Amino acid sequence: MLNSLSLFWRRFCAASLLATLSLSAAPKDPFKQLDDLWPTPDAARRASGAPGPGYWQQRADYVIDVELDEAKHRIIGRETITYHNRSQDTLDYLWLQLDQNLLDPKMIAAQSRTAPGFSGLSFKKLDAMLLRRKFDGGHKITAVKDAAGKPLKHVVVQTMMRVIPPSPLKPGKSITFSVEWNYNINDTAKISGRTGYEYFKEDKNHLYAIAQWFPRMCAYTDVAGWQNKQYLGTGEFALEFGNYLVRITAPADHVVASTGVLQNADKILTKTQRARLAKARTSKKPVFIINLAEAKANEKEKAKGKKTWVFKADNVRDFAFASSRKFLWDAMGVNLNGKTIMAMSYWPQAKASRFGAVTARTPWRTRWSCTRATRSTIRTPSPSP
Repeated sequence: MLNSLSLFWRRFCAASLLATLSLSAAPKDPFKQLDDLWPTPDAARRASGAPGPGYWQQRADYVIDVELDEAKHRIIGRETITYHNRSQDTLDYLWLQLDQNLLDPKMIAAQSRTAPGFSGLSFKKLDAMLLRRKFDGGHKITAVKDAAGKPLKHVVVQTMMRVIPPSPLKPGKSITFSVEWNYNINDTAKISGRTGYEYFKEDKNHLYAIAQWFPRMCAYTDVAGWQNKQYLGTGEFALEFGNYLVRITAPADHVVASTGVLQNADKILTKTQRARLAKARTSKKPVFIINLAEAKANEKEKAKGKKTWVFKADNVRDFAFASSRKFLWDAMGVNLNGKTIMAMSYWPQAKASRFGAVTARTPWRTRWSCTRATRSTIRTPSPSP
């Protein structure tokens, strides 16, 4: 019996090796033409790849209310989505991305993760591997409803969710529905990723950088239809353009940085901060909205109340935010085609941070280069049509 098993494994390993060698030896043509990879030209897109006269893009507008629960390191959210079907197709169902399910140990991302080599494996990395197996950071969908508040049929499929509208969504029509959800935020010192929080032991404060946090409409295109491939953490998917109105409730002494433009500065910022922000709009160099001394004083307060920051962003693909009582904040205006766009930087005054190399001890010129770099990026013409 043992001899038979030994022979089986030898043959299996030999076959696997031959298969691997044959695949790696397959001819690869670096000069291969790409014609068969491009979509066939039609009214939607020309042979050059440029949009044609019949080109269309879907659109998704969001109104989101979200609370950052610092005590439990949790996000609690509710969103209303208005999805516009600009295609020529009738849609029987809608797909949404649930990127946070990347951190659900029961999902495909965790189950398909390969084991690392043990050579040079530190205890810290081993501890992080074990924590990933039990930490549940996935989206918890608590309700999906239509505009009248009636439940909508839906099913969560790993890192995606399919929603069935009451009736098929015809070309040129829109549908409004809501989603409620929550999830646990990961500690980036233990489970790294594009989102999470950092803990500062010296003053017992946190910095939250929140991305891929809300259920988002998948892209629907004339080339691929619904983009509903599973998210495994090694890439990102295109999103539809839309308008965002987002109300972020955070601890009262937190400073919130976000996509979009702050709508309620008169209720959130002090008179001094509003004056500095107004000055920054026309300044030729960054102006501190919150300086070092103020950030140090702020991180000691530990306020018990809450504040809601309201942001609005038009015609953007995505929305992210950061929140902490440790933030220094500077800003300057950028004139873009006669319109003033604000370039801003936020950073903690600690000696080091996983979310940025700039610190309170970094020379002013170096730190200000972050805001200046943002200004240069805003001024760079976009290649998009």
